[in-house]
Amino acid sequence: MTLTTTAPRPNAAEPEPAGKPRQGGVVTWACAPGFPPAVIFPFTPAERMGTRNILEFQALMFRTLYYFGANGSPDVDYDTSIGTPPVWSEDGLTVTITVKPWKWSNGEILCADNVLFWVNLMKVKGDRYGEYVPGLFPDNLTSYGKVSEDTVYFTFDKQYSQRWVLFNQLSTITPLPKAWDRTEAGPANASGDLADVEAVYAYLMKEQGDHVEEGNDHRTKWADSPIWSVVSGPWRLKSYTLDGVVTFVPNQHYSGPNKPYLDEFRQIPINHEDEQYELLKAGPHGAGRVQVGYLPLGFASGSTADPTAGSQNPLSADYTLVPQMAYCIRYMSMNFNNPTVAGAIFRQTYFRQALQSAMDQDSAVRDIYQGYAFAQTGPVPMYPPSDLVSPRQRAGGPLPFDLGRARRLLEENGWDTSTTPAVCVNPGTGPGQAGEGIPAGTELDILLRYAEGRPALTQLVAKLVDDAGSVGIRLRTEEVYGSILVAEDAPCVPGPNSPCLWEMTCWNGGWAFHHPSGEIVFSTNAGGNFGHYTDPRADELIARTLVTDDVEAMYEYQDYIAEQAPVLLVPNFALRLFEVANTLGGFTLNPFGMIEPEYWYYRDDTTADDTTADDTTTEGETHSEGVST
Repeated sequence: MTLTTTAPRPNAAEPEPAGKPRQGGVVTWACAPGFPPAVIFPFTPAERMGTRNILEFQALMFRTLYYFGANGSPDVDYDTSIGTPPVWSEDGLTVTITVKPWKWSNGEILCADNVLFWVNLMKVKGDRYGEYVPGLFPDNLTSYGKVSEDTVYFTFDKQYSQRWVLFNQLSTITPLPKAWDRTEAGPANASGDLADVEAVYAYLMKEQGDHVEEGNDHRTKWADSPIWSVVSGPWRLKSYTLDGVVTFVPNQHYSGPNKPYLDEFRQIPINHEDEQYELLKAGPHGAGRVQVGYLPLGFASGSTADPTAGSQNPLSADYTLVPQMAYCIRYMSMNFNNPTVAGAIFRQTYFRQALQSAMDQDSAVRDIYQGYAFAQTGPVPMYPPSDLVSPRQRAGGPLPFDLGRARRLLEENGWDTSTTPAVCVNPGTGPGQAGEGIPAGTELDILLRYAEGRPALTQLVAKLVDDAGSVGIRLRTEEVYGSILVAEDAPCVPGPNSPCLWEMTCWNGGWAFHHPSGEIVFSTNAGGNFGHYTDPRADELIARTLVTDDVEAMYEYQDYIAEQAPVLLVPNFALRLFEVANTLGGFTLNPFGMIEPEYWYYRDDTTADDTTADDTTTEGETHSEGVST
């Protein structure tokens, strides 16, 4: 049995209102709280590989070699891609790609060197890129290079699934302009000489500014930078204010087919979901108003039986409710590299299974997420339904909510659960003992830090604390500003400059896939493996999914990971419950989580208030110090 598609086509946006597209106007989007765009250089480290940085910011300006998900289709859109369809050699080892002669905003023509610039960065600095997996692209190439000025080739070390190569390997490439191939001393040749890469990378990171620093001072310089102002996508950055307001304007040199209708697209930060709702209640017309936002779950008008369609919209007088489900899994991460007893506890499979058994996903879907979610039983997204999900996961998975089982797992492995926290009474590594590194008298006490400003997440954590506590697992909790959380609770190895002491973390997210083979999240030392989970059997099963399109390999991998519970799976709730002004057309839903404001437009019968730039909107009106995911 072979797969034919990553997933079926998900829900489309609501039917368009009558009226032709009007050129011009400004759309303001009120973002989700907690995550300001912190990285403009698309060679992004793992700790900043988030929706807000990648899908809602960088991707508007810097397009990947292949674009996925346009018009709701879960596939490559070659019309809007920089690369033409890949051509494979007869032996299945070499793929050749031609770059379209599109233009950068400075007039440069996109070319093979732009692709090789990126690949050379990955070759030398892959450990600083969030989607790098040791042993895979570009490590699994025996050779690569330029066939002509517009064509590159990659020769792999063995035959891989060609779909996997396209969706999970070539998809990581973002062509970079020659204007960036330089150091402080002047032009360099990182696209042709690996020896130049270190110095060019250091220069670009200096131009980027500290990616951990939370202040916006260095970000205000990005729009006027001779580096970051050179873009390939439909938008360029006009400004990034100290208060976190991000404004885009169309890239006049954009060569793709989907040129923006709007004059400006603004993203404004907020601090809390209550603030989002108050903005939307004020309506979309006039100074300081928003035309696109999202409906916080706490304000939804009743539950829905179909998360792709939604229920009654409390803002329907001015906005259309457009739920967006993404092809992703959501989870909380555990730090297997923590050098204290917490790390030793996380490395025990029975503990992770007990904790997963204490996560009541079904009640969370019903009572917290109002039906705008699905229970997630394993590492392959349950939505949209597809033949990639194994029969075992479709049947509920190996670790459903079961507090009795959670308690038994702990008691059968050396813990006294008569009190909370449970206490280790049988240390050691033999049968029925707690495991290596867990001494007698250890209390089962874990610190869980999670993103602030998200009431639904706060409710989910509170329910987990109660249920886990009832079986002896004490979870102490701490709310943290989202952007600080992901910077501090990042992938780490203990050392003099990295104590690596975080325990559990939840940024209210997980991982979005093109193809869910899992190497980026669960392979040893992968960039997206935030907790540094490692398991030779998991690595072996993942490797099998990369060389075949037989879904049985995918089933074996996901069933094993679901049983091992390397992360704490939580419900896969809607990525965004968009509220879209009724005067706005062209609103699309991308199944991989992208936003596509280049398609948005005001109808030709909208009023002047809808289509005129609102110069009276000030940073103070748009919620200082707030940010979005």
